[in-house]
Amino acid sequence: MDYDRRPHSKYLILYHIIFVTKYRRKFLNLIDIASIFRQIELVSNFKIVEIGVDTDHVHLLIQSVPDLSVSQIIRRIKQVSTKLCWNQYSEILRKFYWKKRILWSDGTFACTIGNVSLATAREYIQKQG
Repeated sequence: MDYDRRPHSKYLILYHIIFVTKYRRKFLNLIDIASIFRQIELVSNFKIVEIGVDTDHVHLLIQSVPDLSVSQIIRRIKQVSTKLCWNQYSEILRKFYWKKRILWSDGTFACTIGNVSLATAREYIQKQG
């Protein structure tokens, strides 16, 4: 993957993020969640590199910019995808969530991904200075 550039900076910021449906309800195979995420990507300052969908969770590989935190990305994707899914798939979602318009669990997994292995990064840092 290539580095992004801005004036006076060069960066590559990749996050592996996992969202789980509330109560681990298994319905993501019934809706086009990847399309929902792609709609969000079009109006956001991050790129979704890869999407993996299971029945009750989603894996995302996201390329970001330095001025956008992982919590901002997660909050945006969860909020907007919940709204869009309820707008498009309310009949399906009512079967799983009958009291509130919810979609995702409160928790999230997120980790950074680089273009090098952990061992290579450690060696590079140890050799500095």
